Amino acid sequence: MDNSQRASHQAGQAKGQAQEKTSNLMDSASNAAQSAKESAQNAGQQMQQKAQGAADSVRDAMGGNK
Repeated sequence: MDNSQRASHQAGQAKGQAQEKTSNLMDSASNAAQSAKESAQNAGQQMQQKAQGAADSVRDAMGGNK
């Protein structure tokens, strides 16, 4: 293998490694985005439940459930 072939081979390896790293970073970013989405959904559900509980408490205090 002459120097030109060796350099081409190494360039190909470097390109493949860069593509693999990029793919891994994209997967990590996608996983982080999905996790953030799920966290936001859970927080929203908790807030909705707390608001419903507060509304029920006010209704009970005002005698709305008679």
